[in-house]
Amino acid sequence: MKLFFLRWGRAVGQLPLLALTLWVMLGLLPNTAEASHIRAGDIQARVDTTGANPRRIFFKLTLYTDLVGLNGQLVTQDEVTIFFGDGTAQEHIRRTTTNAIPIPSSPDTGLNVYLFEHTFPSAREFKVSFIGENRNQGIRNMTDSNNQTFYISTTVRIDPALGLNQSPVLNAPAFDKAGIRQVFLHNPAGSDADGDSLSYKLINCQQVPLGVAGTLISGGGNNRPVPVSCTNYRYPNDPQISGATNPVQVAYNGIPVGVPGAPAVFVQDAVTGQITWNAPILAGYYNIAFKVEEWRRSATGIRQIGEVVRDMQIIVRNTLNLRPELTVPADVCVVAGDVVRGVVTAVDGTEPGYQGQTAIQLFAYGGMLPPATFTQGSAGPPQARGEFVWRTECNDVARLPHQVVFKAQDTPASPGDPVLVDVRTWNIRVVGPAPQNVQASASVVGGLNSALLTWDRYTCNNARNLYIYRREGAAGTTPGPCETGIPASSGYVRIGTVTAATMSFVDTNLNSANVAQGLVRGKTYCYRIYADFQLPAGGESLASAEACVTFAGRQALLKNVDITQTNATNGRIDVRWTKPDPGNGAPFAAPLGYRILRSQSTSPTVFVPVRTLTTLDDTMLTDTGLNTQDVQYIYKLEFFSTPSGREVVENGPVASSVRTSIIPNGLTSTITVNWRYDVPWDNSLPQQPTTIYRRSPGGAFVQIGTAQGTATGGTYVDRDPSLRKQEEYCYYVQTDGRYPGVNYLTSLLNKSQERCVVLTDVPCDPILTLVPTNCDSLAALQEFPTASMRYSNNLRWTLGNSPAGCKAEASYYRIFYRAGNAGPYTLIDSVSQTSYTHRSLDFSGGCYQVQAVDQYGVRSNLSNEACQDNCVFFVLPNIFTPNGDGKNDTFRPKNSSPLRRVHFTAFNRWGVKVFENTTNAEIFINWDGGGPAGEVGNSSNKVVDGVYFYQAEVEFADNNNTKRTYKGWVEVLR
Repeated sequence: MKLFFLRWGRAVGQLPLLALTLWVMLGLLPNTAEASHIRAGDIQARVDTTGANPRRIFFKLTLYTDLVGLNGQLVTQDEVTIFFGDGTAQEHIRRTTTNAIPIPSSPDTGLNVYLFEHTFPSAREFKVSFIGENRNQGIRNMTDSNNQTFYISTTVRIDPALGLNQSPVLNAPAFDKAGIRQVFLHNPAGSDADGDSLSYKLINCQQVPLGVAGTLISGGGNNRPVPVSCTNYRYPNDPQISGATNPVQVAYNGIPVGVPGAPAVFVQDAVTGQITWNAPILAGYYNIAFKVEEWRRSATGIRQIGEVVRDMQIIVRNTLNLRPELTVPADVCVVAGDVVRGVVTAVDGTEPGYQGQTAIQLFAYGGMLPPATFTQGSAGPPQARGEFVWRTECNDVARLPHQVVFKAQDTPASPGDPVLVDVRTWNIRVVGPAPQNVQASASVVGGLNSALLTWDRYTCNNARNLYIYRREGAAGTTPGPCETGIPASSGYVRIGTVTAATMSFVDTNLNSANVAQGLVRGKTYCYRIYADFQLPAGGESLASAEACVTFAGRQALLKNVDITQTNATNGRIDVRWTKPDPGNGAPFAAPLGYRILRSQSTSPTVFVPVRTLTTLDDTMLTDTGLNTQDVQYIYKLEFFSTPSGREVVENGPVASSVRTSIIPNGLTSTITVNWRYDVPWDNSLPQQPTTIYRRSPGGAFVQIGTAQGTATGGTYVDRDPSLRKQEEYCYYVQTDGRYPGVNYLTSLLNKSQERCVVLTDVPCDPILTLVPTNCDSLAALQEFPTASMRYSNNLRWTLGNSPAGCKAEASYYRIFYRAGNAGPYTLIDSVSQTSYTHRSLDFSGGCYQVQAVDQYGVRSNLSNEACQDNCVFFVLPNIFTPNGDGKNDTFRPKNSSPLRRVHFTAFNRWGVKVFENTTNAEIFINWDGGGPAGEVGNSSNKVVDGVYFYQAEVEFADNNNTKRTYKGWVEVLR
């Protein structure tokens, strides 16, 4: 009984002596010698799919137990107790079979399954858990395993917005064996019936010191288990495990690739769940735990909605047997409805002195099994072979690939040798079929040229929407065999969305205001369609084949926006365009004509009318009274006619004037000419370069060079040795472009405005100083930060004397800021003074640079970089009053500098944990006086008034990720 009292003394230390005596007499405390038997297990959840009660959840608990206990006594787990996370528990849940079912490859291990259900009181998150007493004996990576409880849990979220949700299913058994100095592999083969995404993360194995009896209300608990890490728990590769001397890796060509002689690794792939241990060095039992997080994708984003914690056992043996080697097919993508076939083979490993290759069993695990099948045709030696067959359906379409986990398990020739395995994953992506028989034909809707699209009804009933895309001209490319959707690189743009049951669409060329513009005569429009599928599984279809339609005739097109006079008040621009052509021989219906509109915005949304012309032969306008010296103008042409008595407007593409800017550099005696434009024709052809003109003092404009333009502008550097400082030089450029595919519009010449500049020296580089933040004064405030209090950074600078020959004067300064000590700078302001206060900051850390600019726009080099780090302080109060009056209702820092994460734990005077923000998600703690961990905000379970002790592990958001631990006390007073 000595071990007994060591195990249970603390749990019952506060009970009256009579109660303790009764517990012992009634046998409520476990007998550790008889109850040490649990190897592994997990809990899975399934909703009531009838929809009768969304709060009714069905559960399946799977346990793996020793069939032979300590001293050779038979150990059973005939019934279990489950805690539902809502303050209730259910005892005496019976196993579904009379006895545990022996596992063929491990006859000393039994499979136990328990089915139960629970109706939860409300819609929120609940952690359903099991405490087993106790773990089996001799687990190497924890201390005294047979005196530690076994704890697993499943977190379910009941939320009407989620619908009927089911937890992840781990299809592979939670039990495996390994050989010394051989790579161990395990994959839980997780799947989710709802199509939710899964991620995997290793955690410490857990125990509940109070056990079942101490957690139950009848034993003085509150039906809320408080798990902690198992005593002295270590991952299996830890060299500090007793006897594990110098564990190292062996050669392995999987993931991660083995590095012989490097320290041993034990990792789990976050996406596939594959566990790799390279490599065991010490025989014995090892237990590991990992959580499977369930993520739901919706139209508003992705969030975690559930979690399954599995605790499993690995038995390592010293053996000459080598694990088999498995070969699986290459990852594949198929269209829903296709049959997937894959051949899996395996050969057994051999080693000198062993008895040679043996038969191999092949297994397949995955959410599609059934209806998919896996049949082993031969067991070898020399080779085992099996075939996987899956006829996919529309319901199998998903954004992520389906995973099939194959396992090859050998048959050791030597008695007592462990069964060894190899595990490989095959990814099968299922995409939707392409919409079929898409047709495009020309039509007229309300006098507008329109395209009528039709297609066959989409074959998949679980599709959500069909997306219609359009481009001008055929793409000339064919999507890849598994390329879903329509990429932007194809030139297609989405123009419509319809439900999956729709079979037609009319394209009237709606603008951003949802007004029909009609399609343009003389152009060919091509269309493609694809489908997407219901969330959370999501997924897309292949794109349809192209369907194209050409509209006869020709639209009116702008061809010139030519600045013929540069002036601030009396500038002039010549605007020219082409005549439209109906294409069918019939004249346009009057009244008809052109409207020319103008805007001064670089991203125009509002145009003002300039003139209306009612003669089609009139295709030129000289726009006068403009500020062509300082403003770039953009023109829009509308052709209107009146078929069927209703005016129809045809908008041509907009075109801007060419805008030139000049940057002199007195240090290098060069002048840079930049120009930009936004035009529908192409100014970037090598055979049609832009021409640059210059006027020197006392002279006329002459051509000095050419430069090839781009889609939006160009640059030319005038390096003429005759350029002299303090002299004024004037420039303009003339672009030369053409409309692609329009043979009669091949040389469109347009001049920019004239721009003059004096060749002068550059401003000197600024020298910048950042005034340090007084962190101590902020930490001493009554409260910081508040809603009205934020950080401010003060900058000061002067002009230095570099580079040589610079001028110590500037018109204004540009200020750049970077939030951290790495990454790009952002321009935040421009000022004329030599100081600046950067206000309303959430943190003080950051870096700054300043740049001087002279009256001609010439910029200096950037100044020196001035940086400071965030402050580091964290002050907690000693009292809070969670009485619901809206004042001081939560426990949170009074003062704190920027934080990255806070792990906060509160204990009562007996050292029992009453609160913990286990996710680190709430960096400001915000404890509302709630009871045990996981029940924050549950007003029915509050701690009593009194003094509580806390520990806050704080990581600050400074450059060094400073970590500090704060310990103290706080009084809860209501």
